[in-house]
Amino acid sequence: MLNVLWVGFFVAAFVIALFKLLVLGDAGIFAGLVKALFDSSKAAFEIALGLTGVMTLWLGVMKIGERAGMLELLTRGLAPLFKRLFPEVPPNHPALGAMTMNMGANMLGLDNAATPLGIKAMQELQTLNPLPDTASDAQVLFLVINTASVTLLPVTIFTYRAQLGAADPTDVFVPLLITTYIGTLCGLLVTGMYQRLHLWNRVTLAYLGGATALIGGLVAWFGSLDAAEMTRQSSILSNVLLFGLIVTFLLMAVRNRVNAYEAFIEGAKEGFHTAVTIIPYLVAMLVAIAVFRASGALDLLMNAVRSGVLALGFDTRWVDALPTALMKPFSGSGARAMMIDTMQAHGADSFAGRLASIVQGSTETTFYVLAVYFGAVGIKRVRHAVTCGLIADAAGILAAIGMAYLFFGNSA
Repeated sequence: MLNVLWVGFFVAAFVIALFKLLVLGDAGIFAGLVKALFDSSKAAFEIALGLTGVMTLWLGVMKIGERAGMLELLTRGLAPLFKRLFPEVPPNHPALGAMTMNMGANMLGLDNAATPLGIKAMQELQTLNPLPDTASDAQVLFLVINTASVTLLPVTIFTYRAQLGAADPTDVFVPLLITTYIGTLCGLLVTGMYQRLHLWNRVTLAYLGGATALIGGLVAWFGSLDAAEMTRQSSILSNVLLFGLIVTFLLMAVRNRVNAYEAFIEGAKEGFHTAVTIIPYLVAMLVAIAVFRASGALDLLMNAVRSGVLALGFDTRWVDALPTALMKPFSGSGARAMMIDTMQAHGADSFAGRLASIVQGSTETTFYVLAVYFGAVGIKRVRHAVTCGLIADAAGILAAIGMAYLFFGNSA
């Protein structure tokens, strides 16, 4: 899928540029495309290079939390809920442990740990599957929760926003947390209805009701404030929560006799490696999007959508972040490149830039997760996994738009 999208950007740019040259007489269009190639490749390298410091910082912090037992703590906290959500999985089965550890890793933004744990969980669930080529209810629900992906620490989003000049890179934290929870809850409820899952037991209601009350309270509180006060309090809350989490990791490390400094250095080394590793991927996607934009193809697409939205009488500012939303279910790297392109074109602190950031962190890449997790165990019939996953994606995107208007509706 990513190959088709990538090639498609170049072919569409070429066709439209050829039309402009031959029909409209635009002699400079191909010079503009070539310039876009060079400029975007240089910009991609500079962005990746600038990410190194922030990436090493946050991955160092994440390693402290991982070594200090935060993942194990989250796993124990989620275990009672998972026993109710997956009734066909026997108590103490290895699948429950792998699933809860995978969710804990996702919540902490530990992508390098989450994927192997997710594959392990799917393999354990496959041992309980009476039809090996068909996804079981437990496998479908696990995949949908994974694609919705509640994230407590969207480190990558903060990193890119910092590199692209955001005044407060973490100001999207609270709206992003609300958005990703809404997407996850919607995915869980829709899948539960498909599977006629009994969600009304006391334990499940306590978990979901408590979390929903907390998120609803945040929305109600911020919705009662004027724009200036909402921005101020949201920024304070975001930064207090994030710095408080760092201190919590450090205190847990002290309590568990973990050398926090050594753990940080180990994680920071991984951050440096990650920043260097993404350069080819970032260059590949940014040059494709750059020529697509330089040819006028992206403007044609967005103007068509904008005209339709205007005809319906709605505000159109969210349209500029639509490419990130459309790309997200298919390609994580493509959506990331779209987010960067939006922030470069409109500004990291613009309404579109903030919305693209929220959308990028609101869900996982549905088709990638489906291909990796189901492919690892040879499942060919995915049943309602795609439908429920895409519904969760749509809920997350709509929630992202709503939260962007609530928190940043007065942005340019």
